Amino acid sequence: MKRSQFLKSAGAAFVLPAVWPWAASAQSERSNCVLVPSETPGPFPLDLTENTFFFRQDIREDRAGVPLRQKIRIVGADNCDPMPNVRVNIWHCDRDGDYSGYAAMGSEGQTYCRGYQMTDANGECEFVTIFPGWYPGRTTHVHFQVHVSSQYSVVSQWTWPHAAAVEVATAHSALYPEGPDPLPPSQDGVFTDGFQLQLADLAWDEAAQEYVSHYEATVEGAGVSGVGYQELTTSAHLALGQNFPNPVARATQIPLDLKSAGEVVWSLWSPSGACVVRKDLGMCAPGRTVLDVDFDALGVPAASYLYQVEVFNASGRFSDVKRMTLLK
Repeated sequence: MKRSQFLKSAGAAFVLPAVWPWAASAQSERSNCVLVPSETPGPFPLDLTENTFFFRQDIREDRAGVPLRQKIRIVGADNCDPMPNVRVNIWHCDRDGDYSGYAAMGSEGQTYCRGYQMTDANGECEFVTIFPGWYPGRTTHVHFQVHVSSQYSVVSQWTWPHAAAVEVATAHSALYPEGPDPLPPSQDGVFTDGFQLQLADLAWDEAAQEYVSHYEATVEGAGVSGVGYQELTTSAHLALGQNFPNPVARATQIPLDLKSAGEVVWSLWSPSGACVVRKDLGMCAPGRTVLDVDFDALGVPAASYLYQVEVFNASGRFSDVKRMTLLK
């Protein structure tokens, strides 16, 4: 799916700009896309890598604020095509400017407004959250990390046009007691080198009673295949293929190539981070194994799911994950 198709897929309930903010900017020497600038992770990052609790679409928890549906698209600079199966972490403050997980803010042990998703075949993922507040010295913003492999990840931030952020707080003043954000991105020290590649759009969806935002980031690598996501250590032991057919109507097959014999466990995860199905497939021999999945028998509802394969062999545990869509 190209950039124009991604915009059209958002629906007609709200108006989006005809082009993305950086469409007319200077092009990268390596491709038709421009690499997103790297930024500081800020004073409040948390490592989500080993905590599958944060694999979730809805990251609001108990935080008050106007609903925001944030759509993100990741493309590769080599060919400007979408990058599927890469992990996108995001974190931001609540309406009062506080981050979860920090004793100084009275939020130690809390986890609101943090989570990660895997991009689908179009390089896209989506979060349900609240529109962030602000705090002194910073404009309204969201931190994000695109984890492509164990050797490469990008940490950056996006923001919105200042007038749009002010309008959110003004139109929903009861939800934002601190008032509108007083600092435009142009006066934020983090964005002093420019922020045109870090601007998301924002529009109100009257039917859904929520704001919808789109942000696209270009990172190093080539799109389409998504092979950059695989850890090098994992690829030495297994290669997990995309299920076919996908989307799925009733049944699908998942190809798995093992480099050596091992115990195989297959699991299915919902966008909220819940394990829906987990099956121990026993010892599998080296070579091609095809996993047959019958969704009629599983009895799960239509949704986008992540499927994971874990392999336990003499060298340890290795896993990979991909996304599928069930239609019913």
